[in-house]
Amino acid sequence: MTNRSFTLNTDHGLISVTDTSLRNDAPALLLIHGNSSSSKIWRHIQDSKRITERWRVVAFDLPGHGASSNAPDPETSYSMRGYAELATHILDHLNIKSVVVLGWSLGGHVGIEMVPLLKECGIALKGLMIIGTPPALGIEQINHGFSFEDPHMGLPGRKDWTDEEAEQFARTSAGEPFEQWMEDCAKRTDGRARLLMFKKFAEGVGLDQRKMVEENGDVLVAVVNGGAEPYINLDYLDEIKWKNLWKGRCVRLEGLKHAPFWEKPEAFAEVLKEFLGGCEKV
Repeated sequence: MTNRSFTLNTDHGLISVTDTSLRNDAPALLLIHGNSSSSKIWRHIQDSKRITERWRVVAFDLPGHGASSNAPDPETSYSMRGYAELATHILDHLNIKSVVVLGWSLGGHVGIEMVPLLKECGIALKGLMIIGTPPALGIEQINHGFSFEDPHMGLPGRKDWTDEEAEQFARTSAGEPFEQWMEDCAKRTDGRARLLMFKKFAEGVGLDQRKMVEENGDVLVAVVNGGAEPYINLDYLDEIKWKNLWKGRCVRLEGLKHAPFWEKPEAFAEVLKEFLGGCEKV
């Protein structure tokens, strides 16, 4: 399946979108990348015939990331809510009526934020898979859910990076095999996107994500992480009283880190395919 690439003019800027454009009765799969990365991280999923022959796959670069432009109004766009509104707009623009969202790291938080927005738009959310994402809101939950103390002091929430810090973040977040585009994407990212997003997250702006997954049973949620995840407190995820958790447990992929879909793409594709199949029955 060949990806169609185009640029969409939105209130959040010029957004780079790829779409396999498959038409069938299955829900589409929307891929949302993480902080200071881009949709290039989804290459193995986009190239996987076992996925693309059955499910329409859509991906995009967040504002201030990758091939998308910087946001014309950073205060509005550079937040999980702003990203969620953009993602919902893209689905609506493509006339997608049924979707499964796969969010990695920041993208997982965006996926949770999309739950009420999709309902308002009449788009059926058949499932949500989050990777490297501890549902949280406010500094107390953030410090419990993440492995680093005070996100304002960590690289993910800092506006300015040295070249060495950009490489460090890219290598740690994506894992192996490392490719040069990962560092390039980290350097390209609008530093205001990191600063504003994390500032609002820490201040409690946006959806109460933990409450959403603990009380909303309408959406099947898959929680999949590498067992050697470097950023997230996996025990925090196990503590959450998920309302509708796929397999009834958080899945840990032994030996993998923050981006298991990149590190072991064939093994991950099997997990994703099983989840997507289950979502079709919802």
